[in-house]
Amino acid sequence: MQLKFFTIPILSISDFNDELNTFLRVHKIVEVEKQLIQNASGTYWCICVTFLNQTIAEKAPKGKIDYMKELDAETFAKFSRLRQIRKEMAATDSVSAFVVFTDAELAEISKLDELSPSKLRTIPGIGQAKLEKYGVRLIEKYNLLSNETDRQPDTANSQ
Repeated sequence: MQLKFFTIPILSISDFNDELNTFLRVHKIVEVEKQLIQNASGTYWCICVTFLNQTIAEKAPKGKIDYMKELDAETFAKFSRLRQIRKEMAATDSVSAFVVFTDAELAEISKLDELSPSKLRTIPGIGQAKLEKYGVRLIEKYNLLSNETDRQPDTANSQ
């Protein structure tokens, strides 16, 4: 990880906005800390950005991933159920589905043998805030859906 510091005079914020925003868009940000500093020469925002060496462009996959090919049948079925739950959660919160969880995050979640907050937290892209906002609901809805599926009788073999 690396650090980048920005010192922005409070009276000319707009002059430095583009530089900061461009940096934030291009790099994989881990943490941003800001502090308002006042001294004899003026008032400044001091911003410390912790980021990974790899830029977002370097990390982005080259093309769309076909998860049906990437995951085995059982894992893909779980992935599909998780996508449906994500779609419902996104509609409820009036946000895009990828804001709730990305397909890559759902693919990693579907590979887990057990869904729990601590297991979700180990997946890249799922921080504490996302876990609190969406993770617990995802687990509850998935478990509810799984229990309903388990309780349904097998009508195919009942004849």
